[in-house]
Amino acid sequence: MRNDTTPVFSKSAVAAPSPLAAESGARVLEEGGNAIEAMIAMAATIAVVFPHMNAMGGDGFWLIREPDESVTGIDACGPAGAEATRAFYRDAGHEAIPARGPHAALTVAGAVGGWARATEAAQAGGGRLPLPVLLEDAIRHAREGYPVADSEQRYWDREADGATLAALRAVPGFDAAFTLAGEPPRAGAFRRTLKLGDTLGHLADAGLSDFYRGDVGREIAADLDRAGAPVTRADLESYQARTVQPLSLRLGDATLWNFPPPTQGLASLMILGMFEHLGVTRADNLDHHHGLIEAVKRAFAIRDRVVTDPAHLDADLDALLAPDAIAREAAAIDMARAAPFPLAADHGDTIWMGAIDAQGRAVSYIQSIYWDYGSGLVLPATGVLWQNRGMSFSLDPAARNPLQPGRKPFHTLNPALAVFKDGRVMSYGCMGGDGQPQTQAQIFTRYRFGMDPASAVDAPRWLLGRTWGQNSTTLKLESRFDPDIVKGLAGRGQAVEEIGEAYADLLGHAGMLVRHPGDGHIAATHDPRAGGAARGMGGS
Repeated sequence: MRNDTTPVFSKSAVAAPSPLAAESGARVLEEGGNAIEAMIAMAATIAVVFPHMNAMGGDGFWLIREPDESVTGIDACGPAGAEATRAFYRDAGHEAIPARGPHAALTVAGAVGGWARATEAAQAGGGRLPLPVLLEDAIRHAREGYPVADSEQRYWDREADGATLAALRAVPGFDAAFTLAGEPPRAGAFRRTLKLGDTLGHLADAGLSDFYRGDVGREIAADLDRAGAPVTRADLESYQARTVQPLSLRLGDATLWNFPPPTQGLASLMILGMFEHLGVTRADNLDHHHGLIEAVKRAFAIRDRVVTDPAHLDADLDALLAPDAIAREAAAIDMARAAPFPLAADHGDTIWMGAIDAQGRAVSYIQSIYWDYGSGLVLPATGVLWQNRGMSFSLDPAARNPLQPGRKPFHTLNPALAVFKDGRVMSYGCMGGDGQPQTQAQIFTRYRFGMDPASAVDAPRWLLGRTWGQNSTTLKLESRFDPDIVKGLAGRGQAVEEIGEAYADLLGHAGMLVRHPGDGHIAATHDPRAGGAARGMGGS
């Protein structure tokens, strides 16, 4: 049923944390592009205008559901470089992989390779828009300037006196790229990134593979070498994004899809699978939140034990998602008492975006540079900011994800799709590191219990464990929760911490699009925590 709070579009729609990115996607749809082409345009634009959360020097993951109901994934995660060895870091005096600077830039950036693979999928689905049209807005914003986003200013304000921002500003080239004449960026102030605009312009003419095997790739490799990063030209030249089979899980009224390793998509599916067995019948009561929290704990324990580079995977994922296995995990949940919770730290600077076109093609896409501004390394010749995703490797050879050249890092990124038995198709997801499966579970169950998408995404949220700038493993709650729920969670043994914010960035930026059968209208929303936007054809 249509609602009054969620924007509704009769033909096609997109959702993104940046209105500029959403506008790029809507323009492509209006020019006859399909949802995949719209997402390529959005991915390029947001790589320019949201540099604190993603860049061309990051990774990405795609889920695509075609009108014929087939679902495929694109793994655009780059591996560790050939020179990224444990000896390299030990010889440099590192006890662990550093968070910032050239030695943090140790994996190939896969995002652009994902765009290239997505163009093939778009063309197979009838897409005909040329690359210069898809990259047009990104090029314009880089060359002519774009307004700094509110969320970027909030990051600088939050970290103003901290070591994290100081470490970034110590990386050569960072201040020149992201401050405004040495001053912290302010929301609405215009920033131009001319080198990045030239790089995008060149790729529009030469093709996206040039990022790895052409003039742009040569410049990238030379700058990485001069900076002392362990990624070589041969690493770039050999990189290809790949098509993969997503993981799936059937619930009573819907089938869910998420991404396989090296992402944590397994955990996202397991949380919802376990919750299905708990007998909860409505949203936003004590059992709803306690049940999800306990499912998170069990799913994360399994994730941390098994998820790694798929080439090194030794777990049977189908067995872990089998109905009897999910039921056993759910049976171990105590609905009256909280289980202990140890969880590793993680930042999460990422964007999630969705698109659904008039043919019913749905895209769920996530793109990231790992921590805020990634490694902080801006390559002088191309203006590309490089990720620090390789921080998820360990220098301990006995670890689950040990550093090894050519090995893919563990990824918190995981885009989600759902198809309901009545024909509704949902594209949904969020940013937020370890919070991603948690937020996915909250917004999906709220929608399933009857909330419209905008209300489900807007509603107060919790996050279990560490997040940006915080070391506590508490259960963090926004201030809009019913006090009785807060008291009840504490009474069941949850380590409750009220964070005092009604809409907190650290609780993630989520989005959701739902296409309805019959007339095909699409309800679409993105998170007020990000200042996000939904755009489309034929409606709001």
